[in-house]
Amino acid sequence: MNPSSTYAKFGDLVQIVSSTNKMYFFRLTPGMQLQTHRGVIQHDDLVDISWGSQIYTHIGSPHYLLQPSLADLINEIKRNTQIIYPKEVGFILVTMNIGPGTQVVEAGSGSGALTTALAWAVGEEGRVSSYEMRADMQNLAEKNLKRVGLSDRVDFKLRDISEGFDERNVDALFLDVPTPHHYMEQVRATLKPGGYFGSIVPTTNQVSDLLMALHRYDFAFVDVCEILLRYYKAVPTRLRPTDRMVAHTGYLVFARPMLPAEPPNKNDSGTSSEPETAFEEDD
Repeated sequence: MNPSSTYAKFGDLVQIVSSTNKMYFFRLTPGMQLQTHRGVIQHDDLVDISWGSQIYTHIGSPHYLLQPSLADLINEIKRNTQIIYPKEVGFILVTMNIGPGTQVVEAGSGSGALTTALAWAVGEEGRVSSYEMRADMQNLAEKNLKRVGLSDRVDFKLRDISEGFDERNVDALFLDVPTPHHYMEQVRATLKPGGYFGSIVPTTNQVSDLLMALHRYDFAFVDVCEILLRYYKAVPTRLRPTDRMVAHTGYLVFARPMLPAEPPNKNDSGTSSEPETAFEEDD
């Protein structure tokens, strides 16, 4: 994918959108065609056409030619389980400082929605290691990454993470598993001190279990949040919220592993010095 390109070329991943907002995603291939119930579009006819152009099927039905966004790819991903949605994905990437050159570990792969975003963000210089216990889910994730041309940035590993991770001193690690609190020892062994840990869980009791485990393993700067997203009808004369919103999909938990040290026994005034902790709750 080349987001800086101006014209469609063979090999590009394209998005075709109909007048009724029906979307099609495919890679431009010589001699191939897109067949819809509103007509046929030849791949060859799209080459060297500017992104954003209106195009027509062989029977004159209007469509638009676009480059798909990361959010489009995630929302349209082939899935067997619930995915992490774009509203969480974007926050995860910026909060965990995931960008070009980053070394990231995730578990589990699921259908590959977050894996796609991680591979997109780390660029050609970064690397994503994705762990999954279920072979069928890992196969689906691999297919989804190959479809968008990002599989070469990901190492897929079929393993129970209770056995540990292969990597050491990685920049960021994200757990999308039912019991993340069971794996803090494995996380500490893999994540570099001061790196970024994140997890998503659906219930508050899972959050509580994870918070206690984070405290036991010397994580600090802990945050818990959820993200609610509400769209508006984009009609100037009747601007109002849409009838449905994307509300709770999971609780996000972030933390950073620290290296605790013994405080000095005395300060300059000769009195005991009590260390502050990042776990103390504000008044």
